[in-house]
Parts: sequence; C-alpha cells; structure tokens
Amino acid sequence: MAKGKFVSYLRVSTDKQGRSGLGLEAQREAVSRYLNGGNWTVAAEYVETESGKRSDRPKLMAALAHAKAIGATVVFAKLDRLTRNLDLLRSVVASGVDLVFCDLPHVPPGAMGRFLLTQMAGVAELEAGLISERTKAALAAAKARGVKLGNPNSARALRGKQKGNREAVAAIKRKAQEHAANGVRHG
Repeated sequence: MAKGKFVSYLRVSTDKQGRSGLGLEAQREAVSRYLNGGNWTVAAEYVETESGKRSDRPKLMAALAHAKAIGATVVFAKLDRLTRNLDLLRSVVASGVDLVFCDLPHVPPGAMGRFLLTQMAGVAELEAGLISERTKAALAAAKARGVKLGNPNSARALRGKQKGNREAVAAIKRKAQEHAANGVRHG
C-alpha cells in the first residue's frame, strides 16, 4: 500500500485519445490500483497530450516542480507513458524527485532504482530503433521486388465499396455516429 503525497502524470499521444478519455482512464485506473487505498494524498494530476518521442513537455515539468515543492512522489501509470526517449528519462531521473511507475512497482527508490530505470529505457530505445530499421529494410526490399506500397483505394478499401474516398469517409463517419447514438439510447 502506498503512503505519502503523490502527483500523477498522465500522457496520451493524440488529441483524439485525450478526448475519448480511454487512454487516460486506463492510466488513472493503474494509478488507483497502485495506490490501493493506502494512507496517501494525490495533490495534483497533470495531463499532457504529446508524442512520447518529444521532450518538450510543459505539463511534465510542472508536475516535477510541483512534486519537488511539496515533497511528493510523481506517479506514472507506465514507463512508456512517460517516454521512450532515454535523454528525457535521464533528465526526469536527474530532477531529484521521487518517481514511481505502476508497471514497475518493485523498482527500488534511490540510486539502484535510477540505474534500473535508465537501463530499461535504454533497452526500449534500442528495440524501437531496431524495429524501425527492420521495417525500413522490409519496405525497401518489397519496393525493390516491385511491390506497390500503400493503399491506392484509401478509405474506399475499408468499406469494400466502389465509392470515392470522400463518400467512403462520410459513410464511415455516419456509421460511427449511428453506433454512438444507438449506444446512448440503449446504454
């Protein structure tokens, strides 16, 4: 069970994720499970919509400053909700604020925890780079074999109908709105 003061930091990558609330709700649930009814206070929640690759994070900096000012721990649902960028993680770790990652509850505080976090992030950054390299090589090999990349039919292929892209997109939006309206009436 958690004890003390916490500042929660939640991040989603896109405005759509932020508006839907789904990514944020999952993160809030992870934080709630971690805190598990202990003797604690969540002093503030900072929510940011930003790519995990970007290091310019005003809300993250505000969360760290707030936590430092009140002697709180910053709690993150998952390490990848903070960043996949090793340099940003190093700067956050160097901030001197205690950090907790709900998906890594056994990482100890202090020097050993900081070391483990940076090593794990380094491995994640390496894997992301290797995936990118493999994907680029596979696409280049396919292109060299004469494979046409992309979908020339765009949204039309998604609907399986021989309509132009504009009509297919409009049909998809109509279906989504109908589904949402039916869900509201029946739910």
